[in-house]
Amino acid sequence: MTYRVCFVCTGNICRSPIAESVFRARVESAGLDGLVEVDSAGTGDWHEGEQADPRAQSVLEEHGYALDHTARRFESSWFARLVLVVALDSGHLKALRRLAPTEKDAAKVRLLRSYDPAAVGDLDVPDPYYGGRDGFEECLEMVEEASAGLLASVREDVEGQVA
Repeated sequence: MTYRVCFVCTGNICRSPIAESVFRARVESAGLDGLVEVDSAGTGDWHEGEQADPRAQSVLEEHGYALDHTARRFESSWFARLVLVVALDSGHLKALRRLAPTEKDAAKVRLLRSYDPAAVGDLDVPDPYYGGRDGFEECLEMVEEASAGLLASVREDVEGQVA
């Protein structure tokens, strides 16, 4: 069974594509790319069909990450095929849990920074869209820091499925 992870932010052009790109690279470097599928979506349809924000794209490229992305809106029906839905902030977490058809599906939704043991207090990844490039750098840094813990959790789940 493929372990499917979907990262979700508001418009699916900044935070969630950054998280998708970083985590996909981590999955590939861990040798799990045949077992784990990674994608992203937005809670709304504001940017559906658009490419990632150019600032997100350039920050990713400068740090060695690849991204081929078209924004889309998260659909409630996707819960059936997803193992984990990773929200980038608490607003997304609440929206996704409301959208979940069952309590079991709502339990699939987690905050990204909950996987970063050094993160305390506010676990939101701030939205860089209305700010400058430094916000995209900060977003990438937070995503990278949380991705190690997320990868460890996913690896444990995947290895549990194989055993």
